[in-house]
Amino acid sequence: MIKKLPHKIADYLNNYAFTKWKLEWNEVHEIDIVVVVPAIGEFENIKNLLSSLITNSKSSFQSSLIIFVINNPASADIEIRNDNEHTIHYLSSIIQKNIDDELSKKIINSGLQIGFINASSNGNELDDTKAGVGLARKIGMDMALSVFDYNRNDHKIIVSLDADCIVEDNYLFEVYNFFSTKNFSAAVVDFEHIIPDDEQMKRGMLSYEIFLRHYVAGLIYAKSPFALHTVGSTIICTDEAYVKIGGMNTRKAAEDFYFLQKLAKQYSIGRIISTKVKPSARVSSRVPFGTGRSMKDFLFHKKDILVYDPEVYVILKKWLKIFNSNLSKSPYVILEKAKKIHPELYNFLNARGFKSNWQKILENTKSSNQLEYQRKNWFDAFETLKLLHHLRDNSYPMIDIVMGTEKLFNVSGHWPKFDPRSRKINEAELLEFYLDELKKLENNFN
Repeated sequence: MIKKLPHKIADYLNNYAFTKWKLEWNEVHEIDIVVVVPAIGEFENIKNLLSSLITNSKSSFQSSLIIFVINNPASADIEIRNDNEHTIHYLSSIIQKNIDDELSKKIINSGLQIGFINASSNGNELDDTKAGVGLARKIGMDMALSVFDYNRNDHKIIVSLDADCIVEDNYLFEVYNFFSTKNFSAAVVDFEHIIPDDEQMKRGMLSYEIFLRHYVAGLIYAKSPFALHTVGSTIICTDEAYVKIGGMNTRKAAEDFYFLQKLAKQYSIGRIISTKVKPSARVSSRVPFGTGRSMKDFLFHKKDILVYDPEVYVILKKWLKIFNSNLSKSPYVILEKAKKIHPELYNFLNARGFKSNWQKILENTKSSNQLEYQRKNWFDAFETLKLLHHLRDNSYPMIDIVMGTEKLFNVSGHWPKFDPRSRKINEAELLEFYLDELKKLENNFN
């Protein structure tokens, strides 16, 4: 029996989905949640992820499917290919229920539904020019659209996760419950990196997560609509939202940043704080930025992880206040106001062609709703980052974690209950303190 898909879903799949790859699974009905996990050379991590998933309530498994996208480029080395081959064999054995090691038996007996897409073996590889996490996510997320049971009225939820993560035992329930009880089409799940025991790696991981929290807390203080953690393993949306924004992109890196940016232009992004995703702290050079690259720079190149000077958030806040006011209906007036906020803000807007671009936008905008969208569309998450980089490069260099975090607390009016330097604590304990306080600040803002 051919499944009848909603018109918009069918149109999207016909126009944008790849047809080269197939899903291997024991087909069932009643799927409302699909968790998509891209994986390249992740055999051991996949076992850890599955170990955490099966601790979830069995009542969540009937309507959930985990899709692993086992992928590599055609030029992948033999080590990656062998690991992926091992993974495919392992997942296939679980699906067919013909494996009897202790973990596999637990997975099979749990009732957790698993599928995989082979984008790895000869003839199935990703093209070298396009291979990357973006394409892998897209293949899996597009596939999710074809397995949902659209005869059910329940929300259809696409979850982005990574193979080097573990999840808490209420993860699937809380994701489903959030979309069932809240009026959101997209959300991010709270996260907490796994902190290594090794002292140096521990300091590096704490420093990197402080950097992430500091940035988002600063954006929240500035009232940016893009004050969101762009961590690929935490992003969730409905099928309708996914199709509306044109699906996942195929970027080799930062695919999560641009995907969430597109969602945030169309929807308010919810925060699921009742459960956590826990990404690993491993060292990696697969992408030019992110957790793995930052850890490598910290450990091997002895590069301290710095944070933005909070002065850039102060400038951003003042800019957003006037940009989101009626003053934005006059490019000339708003530029003069921007010059008074800070000369480098003015220089940035001129360099970005704000006056002519914004005038054209105003001439073609007919309603207040359209104007609100155009504000987010022109000054989006990437443009926000560009402004902060411009201010960093021309006025406010990055500063160390202690100074930058305490300055952010001062700017935002967040006062920790005690001064950590008044006690005899080591560097890791100090970083843990700042990280905990940044989490509190973030939650207080929200």
